[in-house]
Amino acid sequence: MSTPPAASTAPRPSVIQLAIKEKAALYAAYIPLFADGGMFIPTTRDYKLGDDVYVLLSLPEDLQRYPVAGKVAWVTPARAAANRTQGVGIRFPADDKSKALKTKIEQILGAHLGSERPTQTI
Repeated sequence: MSTPPAASTAPRPSVIQLAIKEKAALYAAYIPLFADGGMFIPTTRDYKLGDDVYVLLSLPEDLQRYPVAGKVAWVTPARAAANRTQGVGIRFPADDKSKALKTKIEQILGAHLGSERPTQTI
């Protein structure tokens, strides 16, 4: 009797739909510190660093939904300091689709990138 491959026993990544409707919300959620880009997602679900997450992302004034197979690279727990929103930071994968998405987000944000306004991350 053969043993099934390990991959079949791994939990399936959770799927999160994130619709960002305003530029200010995109600014607060975007994580430019990650080399390939990333997004903060408010959630009360428990995640661990390295968990796989599949995100369907909608951007302001854009009807397209962008699928991202990311990994949890940031966790803000419940009751975090400074009243931070509970959630996770998803690191985009190092692929061409993610590079294009990062470029699109940074074009939407334009001059807002690098401003002193607070975000949901650092």
